[in-house]
Amino acid sequence: MAGAATPGSAASQQKTPAKCRARCGTHSHNRVRNTEGRRKREGGMSKNVQSQVKGLNRRTLFAGTVSLLAMPSVLHSAHAATPVINVGVIMPLSGANAQFGINSRNGIELVADEINAAGGIKELGGAKINLIVADSTSTPTTAGTVAQRLITQNDVVAILGAFASSLTIAISEVTERQDVPLLTMSFADQITGRGYKNIFQVVAKASVIGKAQLDYTAAIAQAAGAKIDKIAIMYEDTAYGTAQAGGLRAGAKAANIEIVMDDAYPLGITDATPLINKLRTSGAQAVFPVSYLNDSLLIIRTMRQQRITIPAVGGAAGYVIPDFEKGLGEFAENVLSIAPANYDLAPGLTERFRKRFGYFMVHEALEHAVCLEVLVQAIEKAKSAKAQDVVATLHGAKFTHGWTRAMPGGTVEFDQTGLNTLSVPLMVQWRNKELVTVWPKDIAKSEAKWQS
Repeated sequence: MAGAATPGSAASQQKTPAKCRARCGTHSHNRVRNTEGRRKREGGMSKNVQSQVKGLNRRTLFAGTVSLLAMPSVLHSAHAATPVINVGVIMPLSGANAQFGINSRNGIELVADEINAAGGIKELGGAKINLIVADSTSTPTTAGTVAQRLITQNDVVAILGAFASSLTIAISEVTERQDVPLLTMSFADQITGRGYKNIFQVVAKASVIGKAQLDYTAAIAQAAGAKIDKIAIMYEDTAYGTAQAGGLRAGAKAANIEIVMDDAYPLGITDATPLINKLRTSGAQAVFPVSYLNDSLLIIRTMRQQRITIPAVGGAAGYVIPDFEKGLGEFAENVLSIAPANYDLAPGLTERFRKRFGYFMVHEALEHAVCLEVLVQAIEKAKSAKAQDVVATLHGAKFTHGWTRAMPGGTVEFDQTGLNTLSVPLMVQWRNKELVTVWPKDIAKSEAKWQS
């Protein structure tokens, strides 16, 4: 990736429109180009298509204008002569999880632009996707308020978001009341565990990911001729960390592995020394930290500075983004992490992200890209942008092409709870500033390195 711009780098701050959108949560997100050619094509629509488009109500927008919504954190994209479908995107574009939100938004924008450039939603007369992007901040109460305003002020067919499980849970309370589908890549079991009918989770739930984090690690150690008898778990006490730690415990119990340290800590610690001091005396042969970026940097840096060299197996989130390697340098090399997906399984798709944004396609960008792909396929199958038609199709169909091929299962199929039952976690390892899939064996791109 030599010479490539990365988030926050000087190169990425060039004030071209694409670069500005990549950085800033308050720019207009125009997905539609207003051309005379499209006006002529629209005038030539069949009666059938005109009828379908008429059903979009306020989603059908005309004339090239830019609207700024009353809510400061939400900007409406420019309108064009072609009918458009409004899709709400709620992400943490400020606060502690802002980089994850920006990554996620970048993935969604990439897919929206590709679909629009390829002719839009064909069953709705080539309707274009119009993203309405809102900043949830990193606070759940704000996320709920933002969702309420976005739905009230815009006729959105669905919401995509919001990376952090605690934010997604807050938003889902609103989307369920409003009967608007919410597609997410957040992990927490609670997301699809409440009997809601309007939520769809494209990744495995946290307890499954946590158990895979343990099971894959034990298998990798065994393949290297080692055996794990004692482990340590440390996790931030949000919905994501708590649920994933539960999966780790279940995996350890099933494998008869002793948990010699099991500590929760509040999000945003400023000193990991107490945790690492306890780890040092625990006798653990491997440590499983589950945390976002800042905590992940503190934990691994403090471990390595104290010369604690046991394998660290991260819980996705902060362990699988470029800023982890940039923040740790050589300390990041060979760190393992569980992940719901990885860019090296589908380079034909994900290299388009790297080319546009200047860094590899992190898993949250990939999975949010899949969320939009699945939504558009559902609209095409339903031949409708009505929320109830889209929800019914999401529950009953199998989604098999486009960006769904980037998921480990290659296909997305939701059960009645809204969980994608075909998603399979995988293990990645840092190698020379890149993430390499190392487990399961049948999809691995390289052999895992185990240093006990």
